[in-house]
Amino acid sequence: MTVLSVNVNKIAWLRNARGGDRPNIVDCARTILDAGAAGITVHPRPDARHIRADDVYALKDVLDEYPGREFNIEGNPTAPARDNGYPGFDRLIETVRPDQCTLVPDDDAQLTSDHGWNLSNQKTGVQLARRVDRYKAWGARVSLFMDPVHVHIGAAKRLGADRIELYTGPYANLVAGRGLDHPEAKNSWRTYRDAARYANERGLGVNAGHDLDLVNLGRFVSMGGIAEVSIGHALIADALESGLAPTVKRYLAELES
Repeated sequence: MTVLSVNVNKIAWLRNARGGDRPNIVDCARTILDAGAAGITVHPRPDARHIRADDVYALKDVLDEYPGREFNIEGNPTAPARDNGYPGFDRLIETVRPDQCTLVPDDDAQLTSDHGWNLSNQKTGVQLARRVDRYKAWGARVSLFMDPVHVHIGAAKRLGADRIELYTGPYANLVAGRGLDHPEAKNSWRTYRDAARYANERGLGVNAGHDLDLVNLGRFVSMGGIAEVSIGHALIADALESGLAPTVKRYLAELES
């Protein structure tokens, strides 16, 4: 069955908008885990716009209280240290030793992650392979953020990745604009299904994330072969109406249906 990792970036973003410690990221993480989520995801950006390095360390302590639950740290592996307290992605992974790290090709100017790795560039591949080996040596399962493109997925396997995370934004946008049963949405779903199968056949685990919500989630994971979904923005937005723990349970119910 597909498991749920909840991205808590937007909780930190809300806290940072006012300063102080409300909402409290640690308390919220415990609520999420108590409600049954399999793990917590963070994407600490170098500009510290939401999750900060001190949050990452605090959340590591929380995850240690929940045996069997996983901590997933996302980010660009080339992000260097900054004078605002961001220690650099390498340093975070070495210090925290998360269960999984998801490598994403984003930069500081991006509002959110919006594309996967283009692994046709040999230099990119060499740099990523070094990082993959490094993070695996530090005990992390390594996932690469990918579009549903077979040639790049095959390259991810050759670089030594354990999993890929399919960037699901295009599918979610089609469903939001045209509905689950529109031919274009169905064609997109088949593209992702075929990509997931291609990855699984090559020994890669498959995660998925970005704009998955209560409307599109059940249909998306019905393709099978999806080990984990990472959901943040939509889940936190729904929680404003329904409460955090009930919302986590609603998402879990979608995965079980």
